[in-house]
Amino acid sequence: MPRKLYPYSLLAVLTGLNILNYIDRNILFAIQSEVKKEFMVSDAKIGLLTSAFFFTYMFAAPLIGWLGDRYPRKNMVVFGIFIWSGFTFFTWFVHDYNQLLFRHAIVGIGEASYATIAPTLIADSFPPERRGRMLSIFFLGLPVGSAAGYFVGGYLAQYFHSWRAPFMVAGLPGLVLVLLLWLLPEPERGQHEEHSPVDVRTLLRGLLRNGAFITATLGMAMYTFAVGGMQVWIPTFLQRLRGLDLKTANIDFSIIVVINGIVATLLGGWIGDRLLKRYFGAYYTFPGIAMLIAVPLMFGAIYATGKLMFPAIFAAVFFILLGTGPTNAALVNSVSASIRSTALAVNVFIIHLLGDAFSPTLMGRIADKTGSLQTAFWTAFFAAAISGLILIYGARFAPRLKATAA
Repeated sequence: MPRKLYPYSLLAVLTGLNILNYIDRNILFAIQSEVKKEFMVSDAKIGLLTSAFFFTYMFAAPLIGWLGDRYPRKNMVVFGIFIWSGFTFFTWFVHDYNQLLFRHAIVGIGEASYATIAPTLIADSFPPERRGRMLSIFFLGLPVGSAAGYFVGGYLAQYFHSWRAPFMVAGLPGLVLVLLLWLLPEPERGQHEEHSPVDVRTLLRGLLRNGAFITATLGMAMYTFAVGGMQVWIPTFLQRLRGLDLKTANIDFSIIVVINGIVATLLGGWIGDRLLKRYFGAYYTFPGIAMLIAVPLMFGAIYATGKLMFPAIFAAVFFILLGTGPTNAALVNSVSASIRSTALAVNVFIIHLLGDAFSPTLMGRIADKTGSLQTAFWTAFFAAAISGLILIYGARFAPRLKATAA
């Protein structure tokens, strides 16, 4: 393979794996009404399954990030994929709630090994001014994988009359793609950047003084709280409050997510890179404004009925996903390559600690206490608004990067 094709091959394989990553996460959301029925548990316990995943995910991330700055990163990615693919497949043998809770927690460790390291490999493969587009492609995994998870979960669970069947299908492809990843070379750290050794972005202890990193992280944390809670409960909302069956609710929602995911995520990355040429804070301001626009649309998506409901959901998802690439580009650009894996691990810990590690459970408890799932969504509305404001404020800290020759 010509050397110039390696970055794109690496991006393609990592993007495919990221799609599988989100398929695995979102299958549960598609079939959780069936899990609730079989194990006879509360909404709060259903939400705890996702919270348990994110607790192990975020506590494993700092150690993995520290190792990623010191040892070959590809090895840790391969290890993580084997863990999550294997335990996803073995969901077939889960026969009570506690076993499912354990399974979901272990998968969190495997996914942390992948999600913490993969963006750093992409950042080292492309120069700073192209990272918005490249990371937008990688983070297509979020909408495309999420949509596929809803589709696979809803369709196969109904077709096979078993909510366990989709997990078996989702577990195998990762084992194939990881072999392709093993054959590709690991990019050299920091090959596209120059940093002064006293630059705050080169020092781990400087993270507390790094406004670009802090605002990107806190903005992403509030985004994660909102999106993490909504994606867990929207399929259940469509079934419980709008009368759709399991298959229809998940397939309709997956179509909205995948169309918006491809269009909005890629468009957002392109716009972010274009704006960056004119304004160094574009990776912050642009996604911040998009989130503020999304807030009233999210409200409409939950309270609209009849023919207005799905257009409202469609518009909300579009603006929610528009800033995906620029926000993640802002994060990787906020620190130097020498500490990037550890910094991203700190980011993972914080955004899930403050975000979706507990928002699904919190929303489940609110639904249990108030008897209204719609009321529970108000927490997501507030979090999304706070996310937008933090990101807009963070533009003042955005670094003025100096790229080196490739």
